Amino acid sequence: MKGNYYNESMETVPRRELEELQKKRLQAVVDHVYRSNRIYRDLFDAHGVGPDDIKSLEDVRKLPMTNKEILRESYPLALFCVPRDKIREMHMSSGSTGTPVIMPYTPADLEQWAECMARCYCMAGASQGDAVQITPLFGLFNGGFGMYHGARAAGLFIIPAGPGNTQRQVRLARDLKARILTGVVSYGLRIIEVMEEMGESLPDLEIGIFGAEAFSESMKKRVSEGLGIEVFDIYGMTETGGVGTLGQDCSAHDGLHVWEDHYILEVIDPRTGEEVEDGQVGELVVTALTREALPVIRFRTADLTKVISREKCECGRTHLRIAPITGRIDDMIIVKGVNFFPKQVEQTLMGIPGVGSNYQIIVEEIDGVKDVRVNVEAGPEVTGFMVEKALKETLGFSPKGDVYPIGGLPRTEGKAQRVFHKKA
Repeated sequence: MKGNYYNESMETVPRRELEELQKKRLQAVVDHVYRSNRIYRDLFDAHGVGPDDIKSLEDVRKLPMTNKEILRESYPLALFCVPRDKIREMHMSSGSTGTPVIMPYTPADLEQWAECMARCYCMAGASQGDAVQITPLFGLFNGGFGMYHGARAAGLFIIPAGPGNTQRQVRLARDLKARILTGVVSYGLRIIEVMEEMGESLPDLEIGIFGAEAFSESMKKRVSEGLGIEVFDIYGMTETGGVGTLGQDCSAHDGLHVWEDHYILEVIDPRTGEEVEDGQVGELVVTALTREALPVIRFRTADLTKVISREKCECGRTHLRIAPITGRIDDMIIVKGVNFFPKQVEQTLMGIPGVGSNYQIIVEEIDGVKDVRVNVEAGPEVTGFMVEKALKETLGFSPKGDVYPIGGLPRTEGKAQRVFHKKA
């Protein structure tokens, strides 16, 4: 299998050349942030490191780690590494858990984002002129605009639908012969439901590119079968510059290709900060090599993954591959002495015949004691005992919960909320 390329020479560059390029770009970005921003300079000085200390790619480990707090504390503009008059666009995180994170873009940053995203489109099999229906929001959240910038670079026919009004989404995709659908995977499930209600099909749809939510292989399969498409898992975040900046899986579906000419990735033990061996799960740390306005340096993402391979993929790409994100450190749920992630619950539920795609994980806290309830939609052949038994085998304890008929739980027109926290 040979993949479609947007920038074939760079996507298939020999690793030795790639690593030499990374070293040069690391030296340049460290010099850039040190000389242009006082916060970065003070942070580096406090750790006794400066631009002259970066002589090899391994020297990235000499740099201090950063996290979301430094971005929040510098809100709104204090961490910018270019003058304000060089900024052409901005996006930001939702800010649902505190002060939002602002990501500014120079013209070069927008070009970098567009290239990374265009590579993802082409890797999924998109060709010039293909119709792409973009369902993420066009606004402060980066999803819609990221998909848009990349689609323009790749020469696609853009249907900027945004979220919601799902019946119209189906009609647009049918009438305009959309070949590619982008969005969050939970909205893909909603489109399947509405298609069935309308008695419609989308024969031209072949490719689905979904991000912003960690989803299990079982959920991926449901969306793939329900829409009759090949599903791709795209990765990027506000702090790295937006959707697609970090990479995506190819048609081999053996890990997410990372655009290493633009980013250095490390996987660390979240407790010690030490790098773990390839194949071991840890926290992803990212250094942006080519962004101008706000390059993150050794940014702790809190996302859990592992390096799958540094060898050349069957698609021809030479950049390393990481496992799809299994969850976030701060998403871990601890109940009755058991640690688990929502994705484990999803994988278990999707493996029960007759269970629907909509579910809720409700973490209840009464007088400081936590318990968990798992509500799920299912057909009449599924009993609460069947759900409880399957979850006990996975989690090691039996959560409470109820089985609702299909359609019995609330729906959303965008990113689904799966976990709810309640205190008595």
